[in-house]
Amino acid sequence: ISSVVFLGSHDSFSFYIDEASPVGPEQPETVQNFVSVFGTVAKKLMRKWLATQTMNFTSQLGAGIRYFDLRISTKPRDPDNELYFAHGLFSAKVKEGLEEINAFLADHPKEVIFLDFNHFYGMQKYHHEKLVQMLKDTYGNKMCPAIFAHEVSLQYLWEKEHQVLVFYHSPVALEVPFLWPGQMMPAPWANTTDPEKLIQFLQASITERRKKGSFFISQVVLTPKASTVVKGVASGLRETITERALPAMMQWVRTQKPGESGVNIITADFVELGDFISTVIKLNYDLDEGEDDTT
Repeated sequence: ISSVVFLGSHDSFSFYIDEASPVGPEQPETVQNFVSVFGTVAKKLMRKWLATQTMNFTSQLGAGIRYFDLRISTKPRDPDNELYFAHGLFSAKVKEGLEEINAFLADHPKEVIFLDFNHFYGMQKYHHEKLVQMLKDTYGNKMCPAIFAHEVSLQYLWEKEHQVLVFYHSPVALEVPFLWPGQMMPAPWANTTDPEKLIQFLQASITERRKKGSFFISQVVLTPKASTVVKGVASGLRETITERALPAMMQWVRTQKPGESGVNIITADFVELGDFISTVIKLNYDLDEGEDDTT
């Protein structure tokens, strides 16, 4: 499956951001101060720039998304030590999101998904233990133990009745058989607002891909600078950046090929925009007909 192209969403959970929540612990002091002064108004403006998706997990799955970019946080002074998805502000409880995804998998036993836990905020050892137990309780034997990427075919997963590959960017992964180490899911980040620079970065990253011997993410994502946010403060990410840059980004996607030296997982903001989903799915039709399509 490292030779197939999969659809992914960037900050997958950000369709729901709770404006009533405190600011996430990873945010810089300038943001914390901004919110403390302007309160709800500041959070409403933040949401326009922090929400990178509009569809919930079930809708994303139904549309074809199979890779989920997940960032986990505790809330300051939370007596329940609950775990939340977070991106600047807090989103839904992790347990609820995992269960929503599991309901889809139960109804679609041949579907395979990637859960990529790549950022952790305010988490101690016992929080990681809680999350690992949550994954066990929710998915059980649906999770595929970590092996070499090139050994995992759809046929193998179907025979073993595995549907979930969990990537965990923390040393905790080394202690748990069903957690794949984070380095098995590299996601180089262009960190630019310029579509041309993004495309150059994506192309260079693809060239480097096979040196890693892993799964691989191409993030077709533009990142706003502080000056961009100030200029388009009331408009938000979607209108100010993503929609305007979409034609150039989609042109790059159309020219890609799946396979050992090509794209593997392509992620984007607002995955429903334009023809992103159908374009990525069509890339799999370019696989050589002579190839076994279950690899």
